[in-house]
Amino acid sequence: MRPSENWQDYKLLDASGGEKLERWGDIILIRPDPQIIWDSPKTNPLWKSAHARYLRSSSGGGSWEFYKKIPESWTVSYSGLGLKFKISPTGFKHTGLFPEQAANWEYLSKKIKSVPGGKIPAALNLFAYTGGASAACLAAGASVCHVDASRGMTAWAKENMTLSGLSGKPVRYIVDDCKKFAGKELRRGRRYDIIIMDPPSYGRGSGGEVWKLESAVYELVRLCAGLLSDKPVCFVLSSYTTGLSASVSKYILEYLIRKKMGGRVLADELGLPVEETGLYLPCGSAAVWEL
Repeated sequence: MRPSENWQDYKLLDASGGEKLERWGDIILIRPDPQIIWDSPKTNPLWKSAHARYLRSSSGGGSWEFYKKIPESWTVSYSGLGLKFKISPTGFKHTGLFPEQAANWEYLSKKIKSVPGGKIPAALNLFAYTGGASAACLAAGASVCHVDASRGMTAWAKENMTLSGLSGKPVRYIVDDCKKFAGKELRRGRRYDIIIMDPPSYGRGSGGEVWKLESAVYELVRLCAGLLSDKPVCFVLSSYTTGLSASVSKYILEYLIRKKMGGRVLADELGLPVEETGLYLPCGSAAVWEL
């Protein structure tokens, strides 16, 4: 497992009964998590004094139940990389940030800083959400093409870049379907040294197209492999979908990229340390091809 252990403003305090108890800055939240199938004693007193809890509805979706007044949004820092992010409880349990992805941010930062000759590597961040990976790449010295189909999430990403002091860095924001955009870039002859993707499990496009990760990811990776430059740095594929394990992601990158370009593929679970137990909560997986 590759755990994200360098957070100061975020802590996973406990995990039990399908829920996680988290501290985001000074705000305590309780959110559901399908990976938490154990039912350990909830002895941490913060279970009973959280600011808010997300409750699922039997008819689908859910809503927040607020026990204490909290701001509409607030800021947390990932001080190791000098990054800051806006946090806000959204309509579908999320807060605008996936803290386990910090393991990928650390990896990307190291890879970019190790590029020889002072070259500025070009990174393509697909399904870029609120821009955690984009911020890490920009801070490390890369240029970034940030692509997400949601105009609202893209606006949030711009706020995060400003909070992190990165608004003057070389970044393009694209609101588009990621697969369609990748096809356009291929036809335009654009190439990237780094490709990052953290696709959702399921979704619908602006034209009603259904996206299901397990049936779409192979073709998407095959398409994006054609966007790698002559001297690429890495390709990062993350997933929280249980049907796309680290081993499956590794197989895809081995076959579509390493077999043709050499290098190696690394794959593992991502996770977060649980303060109460000293154990780790699995939070999806990531496979990385590097030259």
